[in-house]
Amino acid sequence: MHADMDPLWAGMQQDGVMGGRKVHFFAETGSTNDVAMALGRDGEATGSLVVAESQNSGRGRLGRAWLSPPGQGIYCSIILRPRLEPADLPKITLIAALAVCKAVEAVTGLHPGIKWPNDLLLAGKKFCGILTETGPLSGGKPPLVVLGVGLNVLTPLASFPAELRERVTSLAVAGGESLRRGALLAAIAEGVEAELARLERGEFAALLAEWRRRDATLGKRLTWFTADGKVVEGVALGPDETGVLHIRDGHGREYEVLSGDLYLRQP
Repeated sequence: MHADMDPLWAGMQQDGVMGGRKVHFFAETGSTNDVAMALGRDGEATGSLVVAESQNSGRGRLGRAWLSPPGQGIYCSIILRPRLEPADLPKITLIAALAVCKAVEAVTGLHPGIKWPNDLLLAGKKFCGILTETGPLSGGKPPLVVLGVGLNVLTPLASFPAELRERVTSLAVAGGESLRRGALLAAIAEGVEAELARLERGEFAALLAEWRRRDATLGKRLTWFTADGKVVEGVALGPDETGVLHIRDGHGREYEVLSGDLYLRQP
């Protein structure tokens, strides 16, 4: 879909504003998270967006590259300064995944699942990743948090490397009813702010209940590569009341997944 057929997207580019939020728009940039972090450190307003038509150094969790072909996805970062204790900051990734999931549901009619902590799936294939990064913590001030979203909207499978095509998808490939990036971006920004406000009000239990209804891995077999190089295979038990994922291996031992990498084993 061309920008002139997507009035919200075209208006954002022209005016630098979306829904009252300032937008820094780039035809191409390295990483929207890097730009947003620099802007945030310089005092850019909370809620401001950094949006790129393409990224040449887009990245996901654990430093992986995120494919960002021009005109085909949403590559954005939101500047946040949440009123949360440092220990609660990891919850932002979970509630952001919920917000993006609900935005996709509302705009496209599709029903994604969430793979803990930061991936969105359709039919078991990844179409969206979320990357939350925190600036230096300073006593007495809300922390600077940058929330990055990479979402494959119009991307055809042919745009992905051959080795990824069995594991990735896009809203277009999955048959979304509406693929207007402007409407999706507006819904994502509004949703993130709304869910973050609920988190700040202490409503994490209710947010987690909504998240669990979209859990794509509960009861399924996962392979966990721990940060220190061990490999654990087990069944996903879902996140606990703090948002930490638990899995149980074949010997009945239960693990808390705090870091490392998770793969959903294909049946």
